[in-house]
Amino acid sequence: MAELRLQSTGTVKLFESDDTSSVTIASPASLGADRTITLPDANVTLVSGTMNDATALSGNIPVSNLNSGTSASSSTFWRGDGSWAAAGGVNTPSFFASRQTAQSLGTSFEVVEINSEQYDSDGCFDTGTYRFTPAVSGTYYLAGGVTWKTSSDFDKGEVAIYENGTDVIAYANSVNRDYNTVMCSRIINGVDTDDYFDLRATNTGGATDLQGGVPKIWFMGFKVIE
Repeated sequence: MAELRLQSTGTVKLFESDDTSSVTIASPASLGADRTITLPDANVTLVSGTMNDATALSGNIPVSNLNSGTSASSSTFWRGDGSWAAAGGVNTPSFFASRQTAQSLGTSFEVVEINSEQYDSDGCFDTGTYRFTPAVSGTYYLAGGVTWKTSSDFDKGEVAIYENGTDVIAYANSVNRDYNTVMCSRIINGVDTDDYFDLRATNTGGATDLQGGVPKIWFMGFKVIE
């Protein structure tokens, strides 16, 4: 087998027959051991050693070399399946709203007219319809509470969270006591973008009023990180 040896630092270039392209092998000043380079028909296969190239394997690999940098940002990370993904998640849309004044109720469930926002991250709570429409599918935590007015005359007060105007997803009740507060809550999954939720209340045994003001009448919710 023929060998080509360099006794000092130098380079060897292998040219194609058309003399337009070549492979350059550079000899370093010193080698700790023998190194082997296999030259196949196409790409060079590094059997052993280190390739010190900013576009290859040594040092920091440029982001553009990972899926062309698509979806790379300060809030994403490189996953084991070779894709960029967002780290963690956010609890939005989220909101907290209340009613500042008293509201009279009948003996069947009525929508509590929550008309004042303290917080609404994505503008998903509507103070005109008193509804929360998430606009983002997922799992949500919802809670609401009311306080009965001291002058009310009734036997039992009830509060519930309704989904799409028909389905009761959370419920609680209390006997009539002055300024008694009752609340209900629920984690609900499978929420679609166009589902909506509102807080409702009623009484049995007589007319009743809700006591206005924070935190006496309130409704809140947020998306759960999954």
